[in-house]
Amino acid sequence: MNKLLTLLLMMNLSCLLSTRAQAPMDGGVWKDNTGKHINAHGGNIFNYKGTYYWYGESRSEDGKPYSSLGVSCFTSKDLKNWTNHGLVLPVSEEPGSDIEGGCIIERPKVLYNQKTKKFVMWMHLELKGRGYGAARYAIAVSDTPFGPFKFVRSGRVNPGIYPVGFAKPDTTDLKHQLLFPELKNWWTPEWRKQIERGMFWMRDFNEGQMARDMTIYVDDDGKAYHIYSSEDNLTLQIAQLTDDYMAHNGSYVRVAAGGQNEAPTIFKKNNTYWMITSGCTGWDPNAARMFKAKNIYGPWEQLPNPCRGEGANKTFGGQGTYIYKVETAAQKKMFHGAEYVFMADIWNPKHLSDSRHLWIPISWENDMPVLKK
Repeated sequence: MNKLLTLLLMMNLSCLLSTRAQAPMDGGVWKDNTGKHINAHGGNIFNYKGTYYWYGESRSEDGKPYSSLGVSCFTSKDLKNWTNHGLVLPVSEEPGSDIEGGCIIERPKVLYNQKTKKFVMWMHLELKGRGYGAARYAIAVSDTPFGPFKFVRSGRVNPGIYPVGFAKPDTTDLKHQLLFPELKNWWTPEWRKQIERGMFWMRDFNEGQMARDMTIYVDDDGKAYHIYSSEDNLTLQIAQLTDDYMAHNGSYVRVAAGGQNEAPTIFKKNNTYWMITSGCTGWDPNAARMFKAKNIYGPWEQLPNPCRGEGANKTFGGQGTYIYKVETAAQKKMFHGAEYVFMADIWNPKHLSDSRHLWIPISWENDMPVLKK
């Protein structure tokens, strides 16, 4: 009897370990219906007519940053078992295309527009052969969630437009600040002061604002916002979209100027906006940052690192990509009663397609969001 009990316990433990190895919350290998690790990074998930669509970066096997294959799509009915639908936006074979093979496509986010009945994809795009110098947003659109998505355009954000709270008389000297010898060295007190005032924003005024790590947020009233790392990754910006989600409407703000934030994720609870970001350390993980505001345009208050426990100082090895709102009782049970889930990538720069998925239920302590692995 004891031998039988021991055998059963060992079998149960084996099953538990096997399940945990597949669990996204643990950052393990997460296989799709073909038996391959899900190659969808930096993306988002949304529900359309009872099916969950997961979009993300599809990366080649060579491990280079310039390894973009395009944007992939996976579907599920339970957020556990995922079917691979391949590339819904492949890189282009057309020479000179903005998304020509060799470009970098990062952090794609797809949203559905109730008015136009279109599926709109936003992403961070770097042009072929320019490294991370282009710093553009890009848009693609489709009539169905499976695509194929049609590339529309890429560019910088809001060229020639002042952010909310700024006016020309306030910034007349900013474009000259870069010429001052004492400002050629970064991170001096004088340099930081001018960055906060908007020196790099003014530098990019005519061409448009840089847009790198990004997310898209749709508010309760249906208005959508593009949140992105700008000004050489020194400052976040939040730009409102047009009602069809196909362009910026010219209204935007600067957030945490000079603070070096990227990988923005956002959610709203009890009329408060919460934003979790990361620092700028390349592919290496760092401590998460958190901000809150009563209005999406701010003012935003910075708060302590929301992570708790072992690995908290490195966000458990991950970097945020999206915050998913739990929708069903089954999902709530799956995520231990949480209403929101912090989705992150554990980057593997030597093998980007094998980067792991880390999903952490958001809990609360003292009325503050907390991440515990």
